Amino acid sequence: MATNLTGSFWLSETIQIPAGTASGGRVQGTFDLGAYIDVGDSQAVAIEEYNVILQVDADYGAAFQNMVAGDASIGTQLSELNPGTLFVRADNNNLIASSSVSIDSSANMATLVADIFPDTFGKDEESRIVINDTLYGVVGVDGAASAAARIVYVTLRIKCRIIKMTKQSWMTKAIEAFGADN
Repeated sequence: MATNLTGSFWLSETIQIPAGTASGGRVQGTFDLGAYIDVGDSQAVAIEEYNVILQVDADYGAAFQNMVAGDASIGTQLSELNPGTLFVRADNNNLIASSSVSIDSSANMATLVADIFPDTFGKDEESRIVINDTLYGVVGVDGAASAAARIVYVTLRIKCRIIKMTKQSWMTKAIEAFGADN
């Protein structure tokens, strides 16, 4: 069982998809949790929510037709272990959350794609507990390239809190997190 050491707070990481990134291109960013994780005290981070914000150009607008060169999707994943610049399969135990937005560029419309992973995990036992000092975000475009002269800013936001676990629970989580890569 875990004890809350803090209330909920937000952490954000913005990953830029460079202008003209080809379909299938991926970019990685990281969340540094080193200040929140403490092995000796069995401290961990409990993630309650995962949100994604898409913006484009220097004015950080949200016009979807400006993000891609044609009909496309922009996907995101957040994971505990480093996947490099690859998306991982949905059954990978290190995958914390993911999202995908399909863009109809001619109609300037976006649709959220069905996703197995929830955006809201919940409090206490429902939250996703992580003990790694770094989380990895990967974003990418599929179907068409990102717009030729425009940078797409993908901001990943996690609502989390610091918790203290029992030694036994912390060791169990360590074995789970590092013992299997899928």
